Amino acid sequence: MPFTVLRMLSIPVPCDGYYCRPLVALSIAVAPLWMWFYCYNQFGVDLMAGPTYSIVLLVLVPVACALLILRFAPCGEVPMRLSVAVPITFVGFAASAAWLDLIADKLVSLLSFFGIMLHIPATIMGLTILAWGNSSQDLIANMAVAKKGLSTMAITASFAGPVFNIMVGLGIGLTILTRQSHTPGDP
Repeated sequence: MPFTVLRMLSIPVPCDGYYCRPLVALSIAVAPLWMWFYCYNQFGVDLMAGPTYSIVLLVLVPVACALLILRFAPCGEVPMRLSVAVPITFVGFAASAAWLDLIADKLVSLLSFFGIMLHIPATIMGLTILAWGNSSQDLIANMAVAKKGLSTMAITASFAGPVFNIMVGLGIGLTILTRQSHTPGDP
């Protein structure tokens, strides 16, 4: 329950059916603080340790934007203008991606702990439990898309998702591995 409240407060959602002007305004003010916490917790980067303008960008500008949304955004059934909704959606996407990364990192750490405690090799954990956990969210999303009558999109996503993961995930991972293991003087 507390994580649900924190997630709702840090992810602005200006979409039809979920639009609540005070909640969007509050989440616009809180989302940069969540991103600061995420960067500090995951990467050790303190976004507020820099010059004064970083504090202004992380605190004062979002609060001013939140007050503008609270004052001028439409209420009720009237949708928000697209020129305002799109930037808010990008902020929500970044905050959502940060939440997903943090939760996934903690779950992988927890599963690795269980693997160590139960003496299960890391390769077996990766091939079974972690692979199942990674694929279950795709299954749920594809089933939801198919239930909405977009079966072709669901079938395409079931093939395109793993292909994208292999191409991008392995590509980035192997590039980082190559750069770390590359010694000066090697071609």
